[in-house]
Amino acid sequence: MARKAVAQELSRERILAEARELFASFGYRALTMRSIAKAMGYSHGALYYHFNEKAELFYALIKEDFSLLLQRQREMIVREHGFSVNLLQKLMLEFVWFGVSNPNHYEMMFMINEPELQHYSRTEQAQCLEMFAIVIRQVIADQPGSESRKYTLPWNLFMSLHGLISYCIQFKQTYEDVRKLAEEHIRLICVSLDFDSYEQQRPLVKMVSPNLPKAIVI
Repeated sequence: MARKAVAQELSRERILAEARELFASFGYRALTMRSIAKAMGYSHGALYYHFNEKAELFYALIKEDFSLLLQRQREMIVREHGFSVNLLQKLMLEFVWFGVSNPNHYEMMFMINEPELQHYSRTEQAQCLEMFAIVIRQVIADQPGSESRKYTLPWNLFMSLHGLISYCIQFKQTYEDVRKLAEEHIRLICVSLDFDSYEQQRPLVKMVSPNLPKAIVI
């Protein structure tokens, strides 16, 4: 009964909020369930009431972050009412904004390399990339050679954006510091792939309903 009372006092939401700050300050590897609980002023047993291990606690944090990012992307796609180069550019810029504006979140979502975390977050990472990929595949659907590029091109564009975000995080730049650079980077990507000129030759691909494709619905 005593353990339950402590667990209720130390809520899951409070654990997540304080653990996020600790992970951001000290890194994943330096912390244990015991050290996290100690920093919060509780016994580590109180944490185990909510989470079985440190990796599960960490995953709960990044799952929240992925949910936020995916929701913002879904809303953007629905607002556009169709797949176009303009939508693709907005999605790419939104991704850069999210990463640069939330460096601690982004590092935990895409940059941490810990073996015990490998079986976590893969689903969320795949959903994020797939949402991006669906728009790209629609934009290039009728281009010559699109079939051979529909899997490699989304990954290549994602890695280009990831490189830009990682650079900004490393040098502690804000989004306002790099906004024009990011816009130009994305514009050059589209120019190099001849997206803009091709877009003028094809009708806007409309979605049949405001619902997103099944592949990207959580």
